[in-house]
Amino acid sequence: MGVALRICITVNSAWNIWNFRRPLVEALLQDGHEVVVLAPADGSVPNLESIGCRFEHLAMDRKGLNPFVELIFLRRIARKFNEIRPNVVLGFTVKNNLFGALVAGWLKIPFVPNVTGLGTAFLSGAALRAGSVRLYRYCFRHCPHVFFQNEDDQALFAELGIVQRNKTTVLPGSGIDLGAFPYTELPRGNGGTRYLMISRLLKDKGVVEYVEAAKLVKSNAPDTEFLILGDFNADNRTAVSQHDVQNWESSGAIKHLGQASDVRTYISHADCIVLPSYREGAPRTLIEAAAMGRPVISTDVPGCRSVVDDGESGYLCKARSHRSLADAILRFESLDRQTRAMMGRAGRQKMEQEFSVEKVIAAYRKVLKLTNRDSLAREASLV
Repeated sequence: MGVALRICITVNSAWNIWNFRRPLVEALLQDGHEVVVLAPADGSVPNLESIGCRFEHLAMDRKGLNPFVELIFLRRIARKFNEIRPNVVLGFTVKNNLFGALVAGWLKIPFVPNVTGLGTAFLSGAALRAGSVRLYRYCFRHCPHVFFQNEDDQALFAELGIVQRNKTTVLPGSGIDLGAFPYTELPRGNGGTRYLMISRLLKDKGVVEYVEAAKLVKSNAPDTEFLILGDFNADNRTAVSQHDVQNWESSGAIKHLGQASDVRTYISHADCIVLPSYREGAPRTLIEAAAMGRPVISTDVPGCRSVVDDGESGYLCKARSHRSLADAILRFESLDRQTRAMMGRAGRQKMEQEFSVEKVIAAYRKVLKLTNRDSLAREASLV
């Protein structure tokens, strides 16, 4: 098992750890490590504490860009790191990765970020993108290792000089607990095909394209259903308004199902899962859908294309194009139930072979072992 460590995990919500990283946390605890979660508190805190985590609240504005506010946030992280005194910090989500890595570098604490997505900055104009690259390069300069969720992001960061490729690893997202998301047969309904998009209601997720594609498809296949499961996110600059969603529902294009902490029932009742995102790390909803045997339709962009085998487990379309998305959906409409089921089984097999959570746990164990060894060597050299 090796030396027991105090591991701090920082992220922008406790819910994120409980829903996406719990198998990793449980494995670290089983290895004898102490795990301290540093994140904004929410209803998931009691769950995290019940499995043995220590929780520390981190107040933060997830969308903040005000320099004064960010300076306060930096001081807050530094104070927390000094109080926790971790042997290593694991980071997730953009802001926690950037500011956490910066502070950890000052305090000479090994910081291992997981680049789960690049945020809206990399989808914006040249000036904002260039500023983001400089920020990443400066903040990540002392990181002993960086995890990525797809090869496109790994190659981009190496090309831009943000990281050295030999200090990076590509993970299969956050991994999938195949037992928790079992294969299920396609529903047998008498109506039309039921399409489901599971996502925060953001333009960058392709919500508008989904709605416009739904209108086109319904003109050819009026019995089809287009559902959206996800919460509004007013903190994000690309958020879709409740007014827009109400108008879309009134027109009959889509139906908004609200939000849910457990998506498995919704997936099992759908014929196909759709995510027309502009860019992803490794889209959790597509991974969960494929694990449950659902064909998926998504965009041919980093993150999404690593989950979908075009023509085998689903279809890929052009990003930002509702017509391309509609064409992919109409292709799916033309398939009989047996062919759709074959697609679903191909997706399940891909998840079993490539996206098992055990692969993620093994990668973290390896990096933690190497990071701790290097830290001990540095300490010995100073004696």
